[in-house]
Amino acid sequence: MSLEKFLNQAVCSWMSSEGPDSDIILSSRIRLARNLRNYKFPTLFSNEEARELVSKAKKISEEETDRDFGQLEFLEIDGLKALEKRVLVEKHLISPRLAENATHGAVLLSEKEDISIMINEEDHIRIQCLFPGLQLNEALERANEIDNILEAKVDYAYDEQLGYMTSCPTNVGTGLRASVMVHLPALIHTHQMNRIIPAINQLGLVVRGIYGEGSEALGNIFQISNQITLGKSEEDIINDLISVVQQIVAQERAAREALVKTANIQLEDRVFRSYGILAHSRIIETKEAAECLSDVRLGIDTGYITHLSRNILNELMILTQPGFLQQYAGGPLRPVERDIKRAALIRERLKLEERRTGGD
Repeated sequence: MSLEKFLNQAVCSWMSSEGPDSDIILSSRIRLARNLRNYKFPTLFSNEEARELVSKAKKISEEETDRDFGQLEFLEIDGLKALEKRVLVEKHLISPRLAENATHGAVLLSEKEDISIMINEEDHIRIQCLFPGLQLNEALERANEIDNILEAKVDYAYDEQLGYMTSCPTNVGTGLRASVMVHLPALIHTHQMNRIIPAINQLGLVVRGIYGEGSEALGNIFQISNQITLGKSEEDIINDLISVVQQIVAQERAAREALVKTANIQLEDRVFRSYGILAHSRIIETKEAAECLSDVRLGIDTGYITHLSRNILNELMILTQPGFLQQYAGGPLRPVERDIKRAALIRERLKLEERRTGGD
């Protein structure tokens, strides 16, 4: 493995397969926050402590080579260029906080990119596991497997009453943040999301944009995750989230069926207008590209478009982000240059897919 592999391949290996309800649920993510006993939290620790933790992580990556998830590649954040860090954020392999604010941060990445262990982010260790579709229990099982490996090598900060100790009080307890990434274009088009989001919040869950807290819901893609980590078991957190997500999936499917039934020609027109923009534009901004890609994916899921796969939309959602575009181009681009490059890349990728499938 190499840094270039993580930077140059838009779609992670795990994204190429489909999971349960993957027409609506793009991914399931489990993140465990852990800290080490006898070390200050990252907000207060010294550079020496930070470097010591990075050294521990590197040693672990070198030792754990025979697991079924393969070898973990070790990358030090300080050694990465700004553009390289941005690409890793766009691929959800590291958090914006680790990219921007980490002191002597690092990350351990699996070859399939379904495992990411961040070092010296908000907490000493953040274990992240990603699965396609609705597979929260499977992701939790994998995360707990990694957690057990680490716990055998380091001494966690743990309190018998409070649970795992974390930098942010909202993570104390299980330290578990479970989330799903969902594509909800029909609920947006039928103006139901403004009603659904407050209802979700009242259940102790939170709805965020594509890159988490403070980010925008580009392309009608949202993250839904738990807010409560203290006083509930991992099983209860997962089951509560699955229950709500399944209801949202049912509402999205009902909204899609209603659109097809009551506004068929309008929906078909919207889908193919967006496809036409993607296939022929010479300049396109991130937001417009994301909206058009969302429409085209809806067209695939509802059967209007039959010569494209969902995977190409997953790929283009990442490939057209500013950081990845510049990585693809081989260097920094001005905003207008990015918009031109984005349009060209989308056109080329769609033509390649049409030739491969024999589509019109």
